[in-house]
Amino acid sequence: MSVLPRGRRGAAAAALLAAGLLTATAACGGGGSDGKAGGAATAKGKDKVTLTFWDWDPNIDKVVAKWNAGHPDIQVKLSNPAGGDQLVAKMITAHEAKNGPDIAKVEYQSLPALVSKGVVADITQWTKDTVTKYDDATLKSTVFQGKVYGVPQDVAPLMFFYRTDLFAKYGLSVPKTWDDFAAEAKTVRSKAPSAYLTNFDAADPGWFTGLAQQAGANWWTTSGDSWKVDIADAPTKKVAGYWQGLVDEGSIAKNPSFSPQWNKQMNDGTLLGWISGAWAPAQLGGIAPATKGKWAVAPLPAWTAGDPATGIWGGSATTVTTDSHHPEQAAQFASWLNTDDAAVTEQVRQINVYPAATAGRSLPVLAAPPAFFPNQPDFYAEVKKVAPAARSFPMWGPDVTVTFTGYTDGFGKALQSGGSFTGALDSMQSATVADMKKLGFTVG
Repeated sequence: MSVLPRGRRGAAAAALLAAGLLTATAACGGGGSDGKAGGAATAKGKDKVTLTFWDWDPNIDKVVAKWNAGHPDIQVKLSNPAGGDQLVAKMITAHEAKNGPDIAKVEYQSLPALVSKGVVADITQWTKDTVTKYDDATLKSTVFQGKVYGVPQDVAPLMFFYRTDLFAKYGLSVPKTWDDFAAEAKTVRSKAPSAYLTNFDAADPGWFTGLAQQAGANWWTTSGDSWKVDIADAPTKKVAGYWQGLVDEGSIAKNPSFSPQWNKQMNDGTLLGWISGAWAPAQLGGIAPATKGKWAVAPLPAWTAGDPATGIWGGSATTVTTDSHHPEQAAQFASWLNTDDAAVTEQVRQINVYPAATAGRSLPVLAAPPAFFPNQPDFYAEVKKVAPAARSFPMWGPDVTVTFTGYTDGFGKALQSGGSFTGALDSMQSATVADMKKLGFTVG
């Protein structure tokens, strides 16, 4: 069985796509050939190596400094050129110019496309011990056709973050179901006409994808040699219809997350809540600095009362690129960053990750809340309860970047014009299928 693109059976694509396994869950790299990923041995012995590392996490520099202090012969130089999908685009561009970084943070959903494009390297030979420190479910996000393409950093179940002070002020209850959520959104508008329970984010497809996953969506599947793309499936349409209803009745705000306006509204109390990944506390300090100690986290509202299912937003791996001249040392850093107890402890302390490594989830540091949430000592206990029921897609497609661009284009236009969210899903579907066929995939 093969779901490879016709006429495109290169080594990178084959490693990833054979048998349908797009299953989830010197100073700079570039130039030259000796020691590149998959090539000859890299600098060893007394040779000093400097690795470039692209990562957008706030305070990750403090974790990198810990590595550099203990590894004088392998130094890591940190850069933050972009985050999320924007970083993926920069990685592809840099790879085409043969000057990509040695190491990069990549969200799980973007990894298949980067593997199929030959941007990230197979690091199996240097991670044989590393992979024993993860459960199988976590490794599925970074292992394709038995080869390792990244070291998992964190898991990011989608949860509901809310302002405890404002919920008390307006007499609100933490919503347990999506019906409750809609009712509370209306209550906010009636009691505080200038405020909203939350916003609809048409600028970040990962956010919406997590909501679709919670509802049971499966956007990509394979059968034999053929792909099936079902972005406009019934669960996703249910999610889109629900949020369209809230938008149309004016119950929620329409501005995108992380915009200057949204940041201001999060800080001044115009917005009372945020549906986000478990990594949110690390971001809130920069988004809404005046609100420290005023937030709490709760499980995502359920479609059916008592159902613990949630989706994911983000969750990342540390990858080594095929442009690296020092893949072995880069893989060593990636493994240390995400499995060494001291490194993971520092990540929890500085970045508020919920660790992907099995032992990392029992570290003593998780007994204390994130610095921005001193009022919720059981923060990580709440995340730990939710994490086992977080579902991703069982399979990600080979052109997620096209799908996600279709989201921002389609939903952005629909949000501003009052158009149909379901129509935006149809546009995403059409764009994704057209691109896959252009790449040579069989789509049924």
